[in-house]
Amino acid sequence: MQPTLRRLATAAATDGLKPSLALLPPIPLYRRLFRAHRKHLPTEMRLLGDEYIKAEFRAHRTTDNPVHIVGFLTEWQLYAQKIEGDSWRGEKLDPAKVQKMSDEQMGQMYELMQAIRKRHEEGGEGV
Repeated sequence: MQPTLRRLATAAATDGLKPSLALLPPIPLYRRLFRAHRKHLPTEMRLLGDEYIKAEFRAHRTTDNPVHIVGFLTEWQLYAQKIEGDSWRGEKLDPAKVQKMSDEQMGQMYELMQAIRKRHEEGGEGV
C-alpha cells in the first residue's frame, strides 16, 4: 500500500502523539492555513502567502517518501500555529534550517529579502 499524505497524517495522529502535536491531515491543514492568512495577515501578504501555499501543496501532492510527507505537514502545521499566534513578526530564521536550504531556496530567500527592503524603503509596511 502506497503512503499518501492523508494516510501518513492519520497514522501519525493515532500513533500516541499528544493531541497538540498530532499532525492534521492535508486538507484540514490546507484549509487552516488559508483561514489563518485571512484572519491574521494584511491583504498584500495574504495574497502572496495563499499563492505560495497552493503551489507548495500542488508540488508535493505526489510525494511518496513518508519522511518527507511527515516533515512537510509538520512544518506547515508549525507555520499555521505561528501565524495564528502572531509570534512570527520579527522572528529570525533558525540557523539549522538555513544550513539545510538548497541554493535555489537561498536564492528565493534573498529575493524575498530584497522585495521586503524595497517595500520598506518606499514607505510600505515592513515585516
